[in-house]
Amino acid sequence: MDMSKAEVDHEFLPFLRVYKDGHVERLLGTDSVPASLDSETGVSSKDVLIVPDSGVSARLYLPKLADANQKLPILVYFHGGGFIIGHPSTPMYHHHLNLLVAEANIVAVSVAYRLAPENPIPAAYDDSWAALQWVASHSKGEGPESWLTEHADFGRVFLAGESSGANIAHHMAMRAGDPNSGGLGMEILGIALVHPHFWGATPIGSEAMAPVKALFDRLWPYVCPSQPDNDDPQINPLAANAPSLLGLGCTRVIVFVAGKDALRDRGWLYYESLARSGWIGVVEFAETEGEEHGFHLYNPNTETARELLKRLAFFLNRERPPLV
Repeated sequence: MDMSKAEVDHEFLPFLRVYKDGHVERLLGTDSVPASLDSETGVSSKDVLIVPDSGVSARLYLPKLADANQKLPILVYFHGGGFIIGHPSTPMYHHHLNLLVAEANIVAVSVAYRLAPENPIPAAYDDSWAALQWVASHSKGEGPESWLTEHADFGRVFLAGESSGANIAHHMAMRAGDPNSGGLGMEILGIALVHPHFWGATPIGSEAMAPVKALFDRLWPYVCPSQPDNDDPQINPLAANAPSLLGLGCTRVIVFVAGKDALRDRGWLYYESLARSGWIGVVEFAETEGEEHGFHLYNPNTETARELLKRLAFFLNRERPPLV
């Protein structure tokens, strides 16, 4: 297509531009790196098609194995990007997964869910659930993917994500805990929410003064036109009509926030609300002061980024917490 002659229908800057013929031009997050053996970490990766009909796929990661028979925790990871940009092959996500898999010594499945506006919400949730079901299909030692059947410990399954990916991780755990969802056939031990993208119609904390408030106010109605209210439970899990956090289908949660992130107060409120809800589990909170949203992805070699990585790896490797 000759973009110089195409007529623009609308823009959602700085992320994308949509043309009247339906073509979507993404302005950020379009770079891609292939799956490979990473020379820095020794981590191997490969791409797998999960649902041929919808095109849902994942990038799998396996650390350098000291023992070929060792069973490792498994992490299902959901990338960020506001539901409109990003992919497991985006360089910063691929690099982050290589570092995390090496640091934590885990098997990881990074999900490539469909993006809005071509595929509005709930496509991202449905695709992520399909990916979880695919992972769970290996839990009895069967299934097409040998990295999972041979090396994954299905007694230690975790979900994690950054920004909108953390939003997805929360909702996957809620769906896993819902008796009407059909279940997964495997237990989710914990979820790690890194700079979670939650929002609401009424500002809290410092949100009213945040320069990006107008952007966040517009984002949910854009990605979910069927339910555009910013108090929809999918974007505001603490809304009056949201399902109770008692239904969260795991027993361990950690919420990471960045001190200069406009989403920081929502992450803190989620942590406080979960801690007070009566949910049977252990929830932790970790704040990196003086840092922006997603800093660990953009500058992974800083001291604060390395500290976040180590804290996340520690979370994925601890023994099951005692329940009270």
